Amino acid sequence: MKSSFFIQPVFESVGALVLAAALQSSALHAASAGQPSQPEAPAKVQIRNTGGRYLLFVNDQPFYIKGAGIEWGSPEKLREHGGNSFRTWTAEGGRYGAQQVLDRAWSNGLYVAMGLDVDHERRGFDYNNTNSVAKQFELLKSQVLQYRNHPALLVWVVGNELNFEKNPKVWDAVNDLSRMIHEVDPNHPTTTTLAGFKRETVTVVKTRAPDLDFISFQMYYDIINLPKYLREAAWDKPYIVTEWGATGHWECGKTAWGAPIENNSTTKADLYEKRFRAVIEPDQRLCLGSYVFLWGNKQERTPTWYGMFLNSGEETEPVDVMHHIWTGNWPTNRSPRLEGVWLDGKGAVQNIRLHSGQTYTAKVAAVDPDHDSLTYRWEVMEESAETKIGGDAESKPAQVPNLIDAPQRSEISLHAPAKPGAYRLFAYVFDSQGHAAHANIPFYVESSGGTQADAAAANAGQSPTSRQD
Repeated sequence: MKSSFFIQPVFESVGALVLAAALQSSALHAASAGQPSQPEAPAKVQIRNTGGRYLLFVNDQPFYIKGAGIEWGSPEKLREHGGNSFRTWTAEGGRYGAQQVLDRAWSNGLYVAMGLDVDHERRGFDYNNTNSVAKQFELLKSQVLQYRNHPALLVWVVGNELNFEKNPKVWDAVNDLSRMIHEVDPNHPTTTTLAGFKRETVTVVKTRAPDLDFISFQMYYDIINLPKYLREAAWDKPYIVTEWGATGHWECGKTAWGAPIENNSTTKADLYEKRFRAVIEPDQRLCLGSYVFLWGNKQERTPTWYGMFLNSGEETEPVDVMHHIWTGNWPTNRSPRLEGVWLDGKGAVQNIRLHSGQTYTAKVAAVDPDHDSLTYRWEVMEESAETKIGGDAESKPAQVPNLIDAPQRSEISLHAPAKPGAYRLFAYVFDSQGHAAHANIPFYVESSGGTQADAAAANAGQSPTSRQD
């Protein structure tokens, strides 16, 4: 029985043969990771207030989350770099089912914060429809019953960023799900995740979903203000930062035509380090750990914005930073660092306009900490027209071929596309050791001779600003 709100009392798939072999040695992994020795035994997970400090305990051992959000990413790489947990956004309906996800986590000595996909109004769900709510409840209950005893399970994450919903009845549904979980699964806490931190939203969640063990927060650029928000709210409860990482595409500078300006991989890595050291690491009283975003790759405004790996599998510099944070040491071989990328002598924040049919020079400058030889790749894509929120799936912008002479060089000639409009030039740098750096520059193509309509289109939107901290 729960005492009060928050606190309980004191992939690419591996092949079947590889996974089976790994599971045979899971007891050895379990012993080294503090897991139960018998794979069929669920972990007992608790939150305890110890001397005014909240700690997560797994089988009576303190457990600080060194985690990442994984979307098709590699648990093996996470373990290799010092992580101990990962989170998902759904139990079923992703590329891999929960059983496979949990088994793979267990074989790597990792714990899983398992997402339960509470539906969203933007996907057509109606929280006034009691039949739909009841059907969702039964579906998610079946998932809880199926996976509650898996030894790799750490926490149930009931819904993701439901503060985007307009109907407050969503929190009644969350509370019913949390209460059900506590009835059928006494071993694992429940949480929900909020996009950002707003006192009024937190008050609504606490009022309508008091059965949750704690609330989790997801913040990007604004995470630097989380300590201030917590102080202003007189916050004294445990929490997890379930998403953080690169500056969000909604909170960065934009070009005059409205294209968000993405930081390069080196700037991102520096910001990962700064944000963790300034916000997450110092809060040893309330913060139970965090899940960095994203251990993998996805299209969200660009193919490189949030992923810590390229689509082709190479690690980028933010992975190096998390290895350093989690282990105290840098990896034996590190990713290239970028010194800059330029198109027509200008950087990404300079509202670069090109004329169709004309040729321009672009170059990228990079260094490798290990003095590995570097190779290069360039490509041009149309600017994404997606306006989705909450990480919903986006289509990848079309690549525009045959515009770059010798794209394997650090300095190239770019032939501006014939069709006027918004584009991005992407630069990639590889070290042949499985690591890469990346940057992109948004640019706008006007018809040669430049019409008034082209100028008006290019100047629509806001002037660029660049947030680097």
